[in-house]
Amino acid sequence: MRCLLIVVLSACIAPSALAAEAPTAPPATQALLYEIGTAPSAARIEADVRKLVSFGTRHTLSDTKSDTRGIGAARRWIHAEFERISAQCGGCLEVIDVSGTISDEARIPEPTEVVSVLAIQRGTADPGRYVIMSGDIDSRVSDVMDATSDSPGANDNASGVAGTLEAARILSKHKFPGSIVYAALSGEEQGLFGGRIVAEKAKADGWRIEAVLNNDMIGNIAGLNGVVDNSTARVFAEGTRVTETPDEARQRRFTGGEVDSPSRNLARYIDRMADLYVPNLDVMMVYRLDRFGRGGHHRPFNDLGYPAVRVMETNENYHRQHQDLRTETDSQGQRIAYGDVIEGVDFDYVAKLTALNAVSLAGMASAPPPPAGVTIEGAVTADTMLKWARPPAAQAPNLAGYRIHWRLTTQPQWTHSVYVGNVTQHTLKNVVIDNYFFGVSAVGKDGSESPVVFPGAAGSFGGYGTTRD
Repeated sequence: MRCLLIVVLSACIAPSALAAEAPTAPPATQALLYEIGTAPSAARIEADVRKLVSFGTRHTLSDTKSDTRGIGAARRWIHAEFERISAQCGGCLEVIDVSGTISDEARIPEPTEVVSVLAIQRGTADPGRYVIMSGDIDSRVSDVMDATSDSPGANDNASGVAGTLEAARILSKHKFPGSIVYAALSGEEQGLFGGRIVAEKAKADGWRIEAVLNNDMIGNIAGLNGVVDNSTARVFAEGTRVTETPDEARQRRFTGGEVDSPSRNLARYIDRMADLYVPNLDVMMVYRLDRFGRGGHHRPFNDLGYPAVRVMETNENYHRQHQDLRTETDSQGQRIAYGDVIEGVDFDYVAKLTALNAVSLAGMASAPPPPAGVTIEGAVTADTMLKWARPPAAQAPNLAGYRIHWRLTTQPQWTHSVYVGNVTQHTLKNVVIDNYFFGVSAVGKDGSESPVVFPGAAGSFGGYGTTRD
């Protein structure tokens, strides 16, 4: 969404209100992110998509022994490719397989090992804080149980895996305070099992997940609706957390937060990064968990309360999704080709959406952690006061201070902000709490900035030492 972020107080506020405190704000942007925003290579992405397509089918129930066909060959190639990328950065990636056995499920009737591949780039200062980019390894045809027919899965979802590999190539050349995970997840088409297994591992291991960017179909620009568009991406983000408690729901009823979950503010962050750093790309924020009646691998992370969104193309071609490879004649006598073949992928567009992910990951991993313990007061007064906690110094060596944001309750994006310095509370004089939504972001000395955190449990990204405040 193209939107001017006004980094001043609105004109209705008297200048004298800020005269006593006017801390110098860090740079508004990061030079490194301009470089990252144009770094992805369409040629490298195309080579990766072609390699993944060459495995014939990547169905979750397909061959795991062959070196040339099936999901086993595909995931071993992905693992080796992550290892190769790691070798080029001096072993900066920890490449692991995360697996679990699934059985007695409608789409996995026999015990089946579901294996995902993760490459972890450990943070230099706050390695326990993670931002994650994911794509899905597996593919399917019309019959979700058909594990033998050719299923190229070029766009769904070799494009997402190729984008994840390319992001790893680019970002592994740099060091960040926070950790970045590049994930190729299995079992999506059979029931989101790979994501569930990885999310459960993250919870068991105490990962502080700041963001999950699930990339599922990022290569099609020609929609079945007749629209051809290579300059827009969609970001789907759920509202109220599914893990919300009854007490939290009662609080939200009076304070708001239905459209300010951490996932929604993650989407706003991604939208802002597109505006700043990715040429000719706009983000359409969609206030929904996923496409109508459908699902993706961000959902298992949402199910555990983590901020997670789906990044994808804006216009879909359903003739190329979940289809047997074939050509048919429609009622008007036109010949229609079905199947998710490589001809349906626009590699420049995949590169552009990969850039969107890369600048968002780099921006969050560079920035201090999102503020924790954000609270707000201001009933029956003309002023609004926000408070928050400062992280341990070791977790945020780059911390410069904090920025307070606000917007009208009907605005989709933050429209007003003021940098308040390295403090843990601030009062906005003559800004009435009843008229706006508010939030706080952490700002780094280099201009990096965390996503905005809405006050209370509804907007919390988690504490500095736990997964939840």
